[in-house]
Amino acid sequence: MAQVPGEVDNMEGPPAPNNNNPTARWESPDRGWEREQPAPSTAAASLFECSRIKALADEREAVQKKTFTKWVNSHLARVGCHIGDLYADLRDGFVLTRLLEVLSGEQLPRPTRGRMRIHSLENVDKALQFLKEQRVHLENVGSHDIVDGNHRLTLGLVWTIILRFQIQVIKIETEDNRETRSAKDALLLWCQMKTAGYPEVNIQNFTTSWRDGLAFNALIHRHRPDLVDFSKLTKSNANYNLQKAFRTAEQHLGLARLLDPEDVNMEAPDEKSIITYVVSFYHYFSKMKALAVEGKRIGKVLDQVLEVGKIIERYEELAAELLAWIHRTVGLISTQKFANSLSGVQQQLQAFTAYCTLEKPVKFQEKGNLEVLLFSIQSKLRACNRRLFVPREGCGIWDIDKAWGQLEKAEHEREAALRAELIRQEKLELLAQRFDHKVAMRESWLNENQRLVSQDNFGYELPAVEAAMKKHEAIEADIAAYEERVQGVAELAQALAAEGYYDARRVAAQRDSVLRQWALLTGLVGARRTRLEQNLALQKVFQEMVYMVDWMEEMQAQLLSRECGQHLVEADDLLQKHGLLEGDIAAQSERVGALNAAALRFSQLQGYQPCDPQVICNRVNHVHGCLAELQEQAASRRAELEASRSLWALLQELEEAESWARDKERLLELAGGGGGAAGVAGTAGGAHDLSSTARLLAQHKILQGELGGRRALLQQALRRGEELTAAGGTVGPGAETVHLAGLAERAASARRRWQRLEEAAARRERRLQEARALHQFGADLDGLLDWLRAAYRLAAAGDFGHDEASSRRLARQHRALTGEVEAHRGPVGGLRRQLATLGGASGAGPLVVALQVRVVEAEQLFAEVTEVAALRRQWLRDALAVYRMFGEVHACELWIGEKEQWLLSMRVPDSLDDVEVVQHRFESLDQEMNSLMGRVLDVNHTVQELVEGGHPSSDEVRSCQDHLNSRWNRIVELVEQRKEEVSAVLLVENHVLEVAEVRAQVREKRRAVESAPRAGGALQWRLSGLEAALQALEPRQAAPLEEAAAVAARFPTQAARLHQGAEELGAEWGALAGAAQACGEAVAAAGRLQRFLHDLDAFLDWLVRAQEAAGGSEGPLPNSLEEADALLTRHAALKEEVDQREEDYARIVAASEALLAADGAELGPGLALDEWLPHLEVGWHKLLGLWEARREALVQAHVYQLFLRDLRQALAVLRNQEMALSGMELPGTVESVEEALKRHRDFLTTMELNQQKMQVAVQAAEGLLRQGNAYGEQAQEAVTQLLEK
Repeated sequence: MAQVPGEVDNMEGPPAPNNNNPTARWESPDRGWEREQPAPSTAAASLFECSRIKALADEREAVQKKTFTKWVNSHLARVGCHIGDLYADLRDGFVLTRLLEVLSGEQLPRPTRGRMRIHSLENVDKALQFLKEQRVHLENVGSHDIVDGNHRLTLGLVWTIILRFQIQVIKIETEDNRETRSAKDALLLWCQMKTAGYPEVNIQNFTTSWRDGLAFNALIHRHRPDLVDFSKLTKSNANYNLQKAFRTAEQHLGLARLLDPEDVNMEAPDEKSIITYVVSFYHYFSKMKALAVEGKRIGKVLDQVLEVGKIIERYEELAAELLAWIHRTVGLISTQKFANSLSGVQQQLQAFTAYCTLEKPVKFQEKGNLEVLLFSIQSKLRACNRRLFVPREGCGIWDIDKAWGQLEKAEHEREAALRAELIRQEKLELLAQRFDHKVAMRESWLNENQRLVSQDNFGYELPAVEAAMKKHEAIEADIAAYEERVQGVAELAQALAAEGYYDARRVAAQRDSVLRQWALLTGLVGARRTRLEQNLALQKVFQEMVYMVDWMEEMQAQLLSRECGQHLVEADDLLQKHGLLEGDIAAQSERVGALNAAALRFSQLQGYQPCDPQVICNRVNHVHGCLAELQEQAASRRAELEASRSLWALLQELEEAESWARDKERLLELAGGGGGAAGVAGTAGGAHDLSSTARLLAQHKILQGELGGRRALLQQALRRGEELTAAGGTVGPGAETVHLAGLAERAASARRRWQRLEEAAARRERRLQEARALHQFGADLDGLLDWLRAAYRLAAAGDFGHDEASSRRLARQHRALTGEVEAHRGPVGGLRRQLATLGGASGAGPLVVALQVRVVEAEQLFAEVTEVAALRRQWLRDALAVYRMFGEVHACELWIGEKEQWLLSMRVPDSLDDVEVVQHRFESLDQEMNSLMGRVLDVNHTVQELVEGGHPSSDEVRSCQDHLNSRWNRIVELVEQRKEEVSAVLLVENHVLEVAEVRAQVREKRRAVESAPRAGGALQWRLSGLEAALQALEPRQAAPLEEAAAVAARFPTQAARLHQGAEELGAEWGALAGAAQACGEAVAAAGRLQRFLHDLDAFLDWLVRAQEAAGGSEGPLPNSLEEADALLTRHAALKEEVDQREEDYARIVAASEALLAADGAELGPGLALDEWLPHLEVGWHKLLGLWEARREALVQAHVYQLFLRDLRQALAVLRNQEMALSGMELPGTVESVEEALKRHRDFLTTMELNQQKMQVAVQAAEGLLRQGNAYGEQAQEAVTQLLEK
């Protein structure tokens, strides 16, 4: 069964002989019914006893299962887990891992996900490994037992976990000899101590002592008497007692109900189940007791804190009040707001003087009292050996001093500001008196000038108004000079307002009154000037109107003339003069409009009117009427003059058009050459050739352009004549009349002349176009004849080339020529149709006949060129085929000759590199031969075509073909022969090379194995690599041996060489196998030695560290009680580690003896293992001695630190009492005397109470001295000093 080491070992009985066998628990040496046959009467009794024992065991197992299941669920509830069946739910390892995490507070490796058995085994292994790391010894418990659901071992594992995490931590110290008890005994002792004094409660074990339930209720009543009325419980009512205790623990204490009454109230209760439940009571009540003790300690500290806190609150209250007064006073006197009058400032200065002499001295005295209070607080704290009081931020003496300095600074600034304000108010009073004097003078002057400018006496003529204007300008100059004096008054008022004068409103009102009067005066002056300017402007407008009426009367006299002109030049001159006159009228009309508008503006003024509006309107209407009459006369005169000019201009245009048409018609008749059909068929009026015809056409186009321009002008003139004729036949008003009778006749004559001119121009253009077409046809025909003659010369040439290149070039040139000939076939065939079309309109003239002869000549020459070109094309094709065949034959024979020479002179090499070079050359040769074979086939095909076509050189061509084919067959046979020889050599050399490579690899592996060291991890690593290499080499070693026989049979001359290589390879392989076997044996031995050395090295490292940690009496000693406790705890942990390492020490000694007996292994170079064993034993015993010495030193240091703690407490008490005595002063009144006596009595009482602390320190020092403690003398000296104090 699983067990934990140390103090919990005594809780287990002797283990069963075989825990893996479930039936072994029913077998014992005392039961021997299987060894000898008992009597029949005793057999039945033995069988009954056996069945009864088995039933009790099953019942105990069921109780344990139920209890452990509830215990597990009580802890798993923290993480939200629950189990139903303890055996089944722990099998996968998930719940077990979560339980250990909850109990230990550590994070275990994450469980493996999966439902297979291997996953469950892995998870349980992780949990068991964690228990081993927690120093829990598990005996005969494996992961497969838990996964298989072994009931006994599963319960044992849970019980082991309960022991480790619940019971092992229980330790009880007795008061008599401070003996430390552990685990079960400690828990039993605790139960006995807690239930002592309760009637009928006698706890002697964890089985029958709990059956009646009184023990459970006594434990609850001991700690929580409010929950259980123990006096009403009876021993006979066991089930009620148990039910009461379990229900109370569950409902009021929060303890999980692990047991039921029937589980306890039985003949033999299960010990483990009851221990598991009682442990939960122990942990709960221990925690409750610790909390109660801590509460009492905190209460004492709080009383002291409250007592000192009241004094501190008093200080902070006074300090806050003083600081608040300082800040409030600084805020009041820091404001720079003063009374805005001389009397007010004087009153503020008197109030500030009263503050400095009456209020401030009282607060200064309070400041001194506050410093005394702080000093007394610090003295009391120092007397109580407590940390000095540090006032909160802003309430310290230094803060008060700083604020007091700010107050004094504010007082100084306030006094200086009051003095400055008093001086300023005195200056303002003087300035106000000066302002009042000036205001009175300015107001009298302003009133007088306002009466002056209010009078209007301008006059009604222009000279009188101008004189009034000059007088007004003199008044304005006087007022402008007085403006600076008025501004002086405003500046004085502004200065008083800027300085904050208290009567600034009165000053501002007087200033505004002066400024209003000044503004009124300036406004009156401006209004009077405006009225003067309006009068002056109106008089000037009236004067201009008189001048304008006189001018218009002069213009009307000039417009009454009736002269219109007798020809076009005179009519233009009169019209131009009239235009100048109209320009003058238009300019003057704008001036008249501006004068009328200016005058009307004066009649529309609001308020002051410089003249009667009706007078202004009458004058404007008169001027406007005169202007309208003048403009009407000017328009009538212009109409007469324009009509006269239009008539004379039309007559002149018609005359010019008719004269121009007559001249052009005469020129066209002279250029046409008579105008008959013979002229067109001949020279067409000077068109002797194509260039002259083109020149005449260009000249005729220019004439057509002139006709178009003149035609538009003539049509416009004719339309104007028709319009004039339709208007009535006369133009001009009055008695003067112009006759238009000859205008229509002149227009008809011009129209007839123009029509004859257009007909002559059309005939001329048609003749020129026909002549140009015939001349162009003749020029094209001449070019075609010249080209046909040149083509005939090229097609009839006898040169067919002297080789393939020249023949190919001539054939290419001939193809180009043939293409050109075919391109001209269509144009040559259409010559007759084109000539018939051109000559049909002009008749059969000499030019047309000559062109017909030349067309026939072109057709005959084209037919000859076509026939000759076809013959030359066939001749060139045959010559090119022959030359190409000869070239291919020559090239092929050159290549064949070169390769034959190389093959005949080639010697098959013996070395593999040379053979591979030759083989690569043969590969290139195969590619070249494939290409050449295509060329040979092309030559044969060409020869076949030439012979079938009946070429003149057919015999010579066939002979060349036969020679080429014979040489090709010879080179093919020679190549195949050489390739066979090279392939044979290459196959043998490759086989020999492969065998050599495999043999070299095998030899290298064998040498590596033989040269490897016979110890350490290198050999193990090499062996693992060698095994993989052997597996990879084995197929490569077998393949060459099989191939050697086949190659030897194919090439008998190389058989001896091949067999020798195979035999050498086999020998190397056998040597490698032997070396590998020896290496494996060495690795096994080296592994054993290496594991031993590793364990030894780790143990020696730990031994050195442990000796350093133990340190003996020379190690560091504690300087405080906390440090002493920590060192003792670490030293106890070191002891536990040493106990655990004792088994490792025994195993290393046994392993070393086995190695010495086997082969005398050495730990290192020059140092044998047998020399290390005595050193190891000495080191182990030295560690034990150091630990004991160190423990003794630490215990003495711990006791001495306890003494020092008590000594410091006693010294603190003495120091406080001494300071209390030294700080007492003699009282001066009866009340103070009574208070001092009361404090002295309290002091005497405190001294009597503290006397016990002194005695404890003295007794402790004497005990150290009696026990021979290293610090005994120091303790005695300290006690002596204490007693002296």
